[in-house]
Amino acid sequence: MRELNVKIYPLDLDFQAIPQAIAAYLVVGPEGPVLVETGPASTLETLKMRLAEHGYTPADIRHVLVTHIHLDHAGAAGWWARQGADVYVHHVGAPHLVDPSRLLSSAQRIYGAAMGTLWGETLPAPAERVHPLQDNDVVEVRGLTFTALDTPGHARHHHVYRLGEIGFTGDAAAVRLPGNPFISLPAPPPEFDREAWQKTIARLLDQGFATIYPTHFGFLTDVRDHLEALADLIDRSAAFVHKRMQTGLGRDELAKEYLAWVEERAYTQGLPKKEFQVYETANPTGMSVDGIMRYWRKHAGG
Repeated sequence: MRELNVKIYPLDLDFQAIPQAIAAYLVVGPEGPVLVETGPASTLETLKMRLAEHGYTPADIRHVLVTHIHLDHAGAAGWWARQGADVYVHHVGAPHLVDPSRLLSSAQRIYGAAMGTLWGETLPAPAERVHPLQDNDVVEVRGLTFTALDTPGHARHHHVYRLGEIGFTGDAAAVRLPGNPFISLPAPPPEFDREAWQKTIARLLDQGFATIYPTHFGFLTDVRDHLEALADLIDRSAAFVHKRMQTGLGRDELAKEYLAWVEERAYTQGLPKKEFQVYETANPTGMSVDGIMRYWRKHAGG
Protein backbone atom coordinates (compact mmCIF):
# COMPACT_ATOMS: atom_id res chain seq x y z
CA MET A 1 0.00 0.00 0.00
CA ARG A 2 1.33 3.41 -0.92
CA GLU A 3 2.57 5.59 1.93
CA LEU A 4 -0.04 8.04 3.18
CA ASN A 5 0.65 11.75 3.18
CA VAL A 6 -0.53 12.15 6.76
CA LYS A 7 0.72 13.10 10.20
CA ILE A 8 -1.01 11.85 13.35
CA TYR A 9 -0.66 13.52 16.73
CA PRO A 10 -2.10 12.00 19.93
CA LEU A 11 -3.54 14.85 22.00
CA ASP A 12 -3.52 14.05 25.71
CA LEU A 13 -6.70 15.52 27.20
CA ASP A 14 -5.38 15.23 30.76
CA PHE A 15 -8.74 13.90 31.95
CA GLN A 16 -9.19 14.50 35.70
CA ALA A 17 -5.57 15.73 35.73
CA ILE A 18 -4.36 12.23 34.88
CA PRO A 19 -2.10 11.90 31.82
CA GLN A 20 -2.76 9.32 29.10
CA ALA A 21 -6.30 8.51 30.23
CA ILE A 22 -8.08 9.89 27.13
CA ALA A 23 -6.73 10.93 23.74
CA ALA A 24 -8.08 12.80 20.79
CA TYR A 25 -6.19 12.45 17.52
CA LEU A 26 -5.17 15.30 15.28
CA VAL A 27 -4.85 13.84 11.79
CA VAL A 28 -3.25 16.25 9.33
CA GLY A 29 -3.78 15.41 5.68
CA PRO A 30 -2.67 17.13 2.47
CA GLU A 31 -5.52 19.63 2.75
CA GLY A 32 -5.57 20.25 6.48
CA PRO A 33 -6.57 18.80 9.87
CA VAL A 34 -9.20 16.26 10.91
CA LEU A 35 -10.07 15.48 14.53
CA VAL A 36 -10.74 11.88 15.58
CA GLU A 37 -12.56 11.77 18.95
CA THR A 38 -13.44 14.91 20.90
CA GLY A 39 -13.16 13.67 24.46
CA PRO A 40 -15.66 14.90 27.03
CA ALA A 41 -16.79 18.51 27.26
CA SER A 42 -14.88 18.78 30.55
CA THR A 43 -11.59 18.55 28.62
CA LEU A 44 -12.53 20.96 25.83
CA GLU A 45 -10.20 23.72 26.98
CA THR A 46 -7.32 21.26 27.17
CA LEU A 47 -8.11 20.06 23.66
CA LYS A 48 -8.06 23.64 22.36
CA MET A 49 -4.68 24.13 24.03
CA ARG A 50 -3.30 20.93 22.49
CA LEU A 51 -4.50 22.00 19.04
CA ALA A 52 -2.83 25.39 19.52
CA GLU A 53 0.45 23.63 20.28
CA HIS A 54 0.27 22.30 16.70
CA GLY A 55 -0.74 25.65 15.23
CA TYR A 56 -4.50 25.12 14.92
CA THR A 57 -7.56 26.91 16.25
CA PRO A 58 -11.09 25.51 16.55
CA ALA A 59 -11.98 27.32 13.32
CA ASP A 60 -9.48 25.10 11.49
CA ILE A 61 -11.33 21.93 12.50
CA ARG A 62 -14.07 21.37 9.92
CA HIS A 63 -14.35 17.57 10.18
CA VAL A 64 -14.68 15.45 13.33
CA LEU A 65 -14.96 11.65 13.46
CA VAL A 66 -16.08 9.92 16.66
CA THR A 67 -15.86 6.16 17.13
CA HIS A 68 -18.95 6.02 19.37
CA ILE A 69 -21.09 8.28 21.53
CA HIS A 70 -19.86 7.47 25.04
CA LEU A 71 -19.08 10.73 26.81
CA ASP A 72 -15.34 10.12 27.08
CA HIS A 73 -15.17 9.84 23.28
CA ALA A 74 -17.82 12.22 21.94
CA GLY A 75 -19.04 14.37 24.83
CA ALA A 76 -17.75 17.55 23.17
CA ALA A 77 -19.06 16.65 19.68
CA GLY A 78 -22.04 18.99 20.02
CA TRP A 79 -19.75 21.91 20.75
CA TRP A 80 -17.68 21.22 17.64
CA ALA A 81 -20.81 20.88 15.52
CA ARG A 82 -22.01 24.26 16.83
CA GLN A 83 -18.72 25.76 15.62
CA GLY A 84 -19.61 24.53 12.13
CA ALA A 85 -17.66 21.27 12.05
CA ASP A 86 -19.19 18.23 10.34
CA VAL A 87 -19.39 15.32 12.78
CA TYR A 88 -19.31 11.73 11.48
CA VAL A 89 -20.73 9.01 13.73
CA HIS A 90 -22.31 5.56 13.71
CA HIS A 91 -25.91 5.75 12.50
CA VAL A 92 -27.23 4.26 15.75
CA GLY A 93 -25.46 6.92 17.80
CA ALA A 94 -26.24 9.90 15.57
CA PRO A 95 -29.68 10.72 17.06
CA HIS A 96 -28.11 10.87 20.53
CA LEU A 97 -25.68 13.59 19.44
CA VAL A 98 -28.58 15.66 18.14
CA ASP A 99 -30.63 15.03 21.30
CA PRO A 100 -28.38 13.76 24.11
CA SER A 101 -31.12 13.77 26.76
CA ARG A 102 -31.41 9.96 27.01
CA LEU A 103 -27.65 9.54 26.97
CA LEU A 104 -27.25 12.08 29.76
CA SER A 105 -30.11 10.63 31.79
CA SER A 106 -28.47 7.22 31.68
CA ALA A 107 -25.09 8.68 32.66
CA GLN A 108 -26.70 10.66 35.48
CA ARG A 109 -27.95 7.44 37.07
CA ILE A 110 -24.39 6.13 37.10
CA TYR A 111 -22.38 9.21 38.02
CA GLY A 112 -24.84 11.29 40.03
CA ALA A 113 -23.37 14.50 41.45
CA ALA A 114 -20.04 13.84 39.72
CA MET A 115 -21.55 14.34 36.23
CA GLY A 116 -20.44 17.94 35.82
CA THR A 117 -16.93 17.40 37.11
CA LEU A 118 -16.37 14.33 34.98
CA TRP A 119 -18.06 15.24 31.73
CA GLY A 120 -18.83 18.97 31.65
CA GLU A 121 -21.76 20.34 29.63
CA THR A 122 -22.73 18.04 26.76
CA LEU A 123 -24.41 20.19 24.10
CA PRO A 124 -26.90 19.05 21.45
CA ALA A 125 -25.44 19.05 17.94
CA PRO A 126 -27.29 20.75 15.07
CA ALA A 127 -28.82 17.92 13.03
CA GLU A 128 -27.49 19.26 9.75
CA ARG A 129 -23.92 18.89 11.05
CA VAL A 130 -24.26 15.25 12.10
CA HIS A 131 -23.52 12.66 9.41
CA PRO A 132 -24.70 9.11 10.23
CA LEU A 133 -22.45 6.38 8.85
CA GLN A 134 -23.21 2.79 7.91
CA ASP A 135 -20.75 -0.07 7.74
CA ASN A 136 -18.09 0.47 5.04
CA ASP A 137 -19.17 4.07 4.39
CA VAL A 138 -16.29 6.21 3.15
CA VAL A 139 -15.50 9.70 4.46
CA GLU A 140 -13.26 11.70 2.12
CA VAL A 141 -12.00 14.84 3.84
CA ARG A 142 -8.83 16.94 3.73
CA GLY A 143 -7.31 14.71 1.07
CA LEU A 144 -7.76 11.62 3.26
CA THR A 145 -10.05 8.61 2.91
CA PHE A 146 -11.48 7.06 6.07
CA THR A 147 -13.61 3.90 6.00
CA ALA A 148 -16.09 3.23 8.81
CA LEU A 149 -16.03 -0.36 10.05
CA ASP A 150 -18.99 -1.51 12.13
CA THR A 151 -17.35 -2.99 15.23
CA PRO A 152 -19.79 -3.85 18.05
CA GLY A 153 -18.96 -5.62 21.29
CA HIS A 154 -18.06 -2.71 23.52
CA ALA A 155 -21.06 -0.82 22.16
CA ARG A 156 -23.37 -1.50 19.24
CA HIS A 157 -22.90 2.08 18.01
CA HIS A 158 -19.15 1.66 17.47
CA HIS A 159 -17.02 2.28 14.39
CA VAL A 160 -13.34 1.73 13.86
CA TYR A 161 -12.02 4.13 11.22
CA ARG A 162 -9.58 2.73 8.72
CA LEU A 163 -7.06 5.10 7.12
CA GLY A 164 -4.78 3.05 4.88
CA GLU A 165 -3.00 0.59 7.17
CA ILE A 166 -3.96 2.61 10.25
CA GLY A 167 -6.97 1.99 12.47
CA PHE A 168 -8.52 4.41 14.97
CA THR A 169 -10.05 1.83 17.25
CA GLY A 170 -11.91 3.74 19.96
CA ASP A 171 -12.62 1.05 22.57
CA ALA A 172 -12.90 -1.89 20.15
CA ALA A 173 -9.23 -2.74 20.80
CA ALA A 174 -9.63 -2.10 24.55
CA VAL A 175 -7.39 0.02 26.79
CA ARG A 176 -3.60 -0.15 26.81
CA LEU A 177 -0.96 2.38 27.76
CA PRO A 178 2.24 2.78 25.72
CA GLY A 179 5.17 0.64 26.74
CA ASN A 180 3.36 -2.14 28.59
CA PRO A 181 1.52 -5.28 27.41
CA PHE A 182 -1.24 -5.03 30.05
CA ILE A 183 -4.73 -4.73 28.53
CA SER A 184 -7.77 -3.46 30.40
CA LEU A 185 -11.15 -4.63 29.09
CA PRO A 186 -13.79 -1.86 28.86
CA ALA A 187 -17.08 -3.73 29.23
CA PRO A 188 -19.59 -1.23 30.66
CA PRO A 189 -23.36 -1.74 30.55
CA PRO A 190 -25.61 -1.96 28.73
CA GLU A 191 -24.06 -3.27 25.51
CA PHE A 192 -21.07 -5.50 26.27
CA ASP A 193 -21.52 -8.50 23.97
CA ARG A 194 -18.89 -11.25 24.08
CA GLU A 195 -19.84 -12.92 20.80
CA ALA A 196 -20.13 -9.65 18.88
CA TRP A 197 -16.76 -8.49 20.19
CA GLN A 198 -15.05 -11.70 19.13
CA LYS A 199 -16.41 -11.18 15.61
CA THR A 200 -15.12 -7.60 15.75
CA ILE A 201 -11.64 -8.80 16.68
CA ALA A 202 -11.67 -11.30 13.81
CA ARG A 203 -12.64 -8.49 11.47
CA LEU A 204 -9.88 -6.22 12.77
CA LEU A 205 -7.33 -9.01 12.34
CA ASP A 206 -8.46 -9.40 8.73
CA GLN A 207 -7.74 -5.71 8.10
CA GLY A 208 -4.00 -6.25 8.44
CA PHE A 209 -3.48 -3.00 10.31
CA ALA A 210 0.15 -1.98 10.77
CA THR A 211 -0.74 0.48 13.54
CA ILE A 212 -3.80 1.06 15.68
CA TYR A 213 -4.70 4.06 17.79
CA PRO A 214 -6.95 3.23 20.76
CA THR A 215 -8.53 6.24 22.45
CA HIS A 216 -7.02 5.01 25.73
CA PHE A 217 -4.12 5.61 24.79
CA GLY A 218 -1.57 6.21 22.06
CA PHE A 219 -0.56 3.84 19.28
CA LEU A 220 0.31 0.15 19.02
CA THR A 221 2.29 -1.66 16.34
CA ASP A 222 2.11 -5.22 17.75
CA VAL A 223 -1.42 -5.33 16.41
CA ARG A 224 -1.95 -9.06 15.89
CA ASP A 225 -0.48 -10.03 19.26
CA HIS A 226 -2.55 -7.36 20.97
CA LEU A 227 -5.84 -8.36 19.34
CA GLU A 228 -5.28 -12.06 19.98
CA ALA A 229 -4.54 -11.31 23.63
CA LEU A 230 -7.70 -9.22 23.80
CA ALA A 231 -9.80 -12.04 22.36
CA ASP A 232 -8.50 -14.32 25.11
CA LEU A 233 -9.09 -11.66 27.78
CA ILE A 234 -12.73 -11.17 26.75
CA ASP A 235 -13.49 -14.86 27.30
CA ARG A 236 -11.48 -15.07 30.51
CA SER A 237 -13.14 -11.98 31.98
CA ALA A 238 -16.61 -13.20 31.09
CA ALA A 239 -15.86 -16.61 32.61
CA PHE A 240 -14.44 -15.05 35.79
CA VAL A 241 -17.63 -13.08 36.40
CA HIS A 242 -19.97 -15.90 35.39
CA LYS A 243 -18.36 -18.44 37.71
CA ARG A 244 -18.85 -16.14 40.69
CA MET A 245 -22.39 -15.24 39.72
CA GLN A 246 -23.23 -18.94 39.74
CA THR A 247 -22.07 -19.20 43.36
CA GLY A 248 -24.45 -16.39 44.34
CA LEU A 249 -21.69 -13.86 45.07
CA GLY A 250 -23.13 -10.34 45.36
CA ARG A 251 -22.16 -7.56 43.01
CA ASP A 252 -19.95 -5.62 45.45
CA GLU A 253 -17.97 -8.67 46.53
CA LEU A 254 -17.67 -9.79 42.93
CA ALA A 255 -16.35 -6.35 41.98
CA LYS A 256 -13.69 -6.60 44.71
CA GLU A 257 -12.57 -10.00 43.45
CA TYR A 258 -12.54 -8.81 39.84
CA LEU A 259 -10.47 -5.74 40.75
CA ALA A 260 -7.97 -7.92 42.61
CA TRP A 261 -7.73 -10.24 39.61
CA VAL A 262 -7.17 -7.33 37.22
CA GLU A 263 -4.54 -5.81 39.49
CA GLU A 264 -2.72 -9.13 39.74
CA ARG A 265 -2.62 -9.41 35.94
CA ALA A 266 -1.34 -5.84 35.68
CA TYR A 267 1.47 -6.21 38.19
CA THR A 268 2.47 -9.63 36.83
CA GLN A 269 2.89 -7.97 33.43
CA GLY A 270 5.13 -5.30 34.91
CA LEU A 271 2.73 -2.38 35.16
CA PRO A 272 3.89 0.01 37.91
CA LYS A 273 1.29 0.39 40.63
CA LYS A 274 1.19 4.16 40.17
CA GLU A 275 0.10 3.65 36.55
CA PHE A 276 -2.80 1.38 37.45
CA GLN A 277 -4.82 4.46 38.44
CA VAL A 278 -4.61 5.67 34.84
CA TYR A 279 -6.37 2.50 33.75
CA GLU A 280 -8.95 2.86 36.51
CA THR A 281 -9.66 6.43 35.39
CA ALA A 282 -10.01 5.46 31.74
CA ASN A 283 -11.89 2.24 32.48
CA PRO A 284 -13.28 1.70 36.02
CA THR A 285 -13.30 -2.04 36.69
CA GLY A 286 -16.58 -1.84 38.58
CA MET A 287 -18.36 -0.72 35.44
CA SER A 288 -17.01 -3.71 33.54
CA VAL A 289 -18.35 -6.01 36.25
CA ASP A 290 -21.76 -4.40 35.81
CA GLY A 291 -21.59 -4.82 32.05
CA ILE A 292 -20.51 -8.44 32.14
CA MET A 293 -23.10 -9.33 34.77
CA ARG A 294 -25.80 -7.76 32.62
CA TYR A 295 -24.56 -9.73 29.62
CA TRP A 296 -24.84 -13.03 31.48
CA ARG A 297 -28.29 -12.22 32.83
CA LYS A 298 -29.45 -11.42 29.34
CA HIS A 299 -27.68 -14.15 27.37
CA ALA A 300 -27.07 -16.97 29.80
CA GLY A 301 -29.52 -16.52 32.66
CA GLY A 302 -26.60 -16.24 35.00
